[in-house]
Amino acid sequence: MNDNTLVSLLDRGGVFYDISGTAVKDVMNNFLKMIDLPSELNKDLLLQAILERENLMSTAMGNGIALPHPRNPLAEKPEHQSISIGFPEKGINWKALDGKPVHTVILIVSASPKLHLHTLSKISFLCRQESFVQLLRNRSSGEILRKAIQDAEAAWD
Repeated sequence: MNDNTLVSLLDRGGVFYDISGTAVKDVMNNFLKMIDLPSELNKDLLLQAILERENLMSTAMGNGIALPHPRNPLAEKPEHQSISIGFPEKGINWKALDGKPVHTVILIVSASPKLHLHTLSKISFLCRQESFVQLLRNRSSGEILRKAIQDAEAAWD
């Protein structure tokens, strides 16, 4: 069993709803409070790293989706990597190139640049599939999102 499938990363990270906040910093701060991260990962440091990355260039990829992540991997062990899907209470101005407010935040926490790029590319591909974007727009249940990701990964193999 591959511990770095999107499904296993999501199982570690989780899906969260109704994240409060009206700005990127507030939403990310409140999102991080909801996520059960390994004790090695300092949430304040992670937030700071995410915001520093956002200052370089927005991680909003368009279509109402943002993929925030630290510029450098912060997880010490591969088994501490995760992805977490969060749905803010309302659309957030994330400085997306398409100008659309963000309705879905997919946080990526990685242990190595190689694994980070691998995860980012798979998520980016998935988030360009209209059927998956529709599931995100509809704030589908964690079970439905997990199944859609599992089906997509099975099709890729």
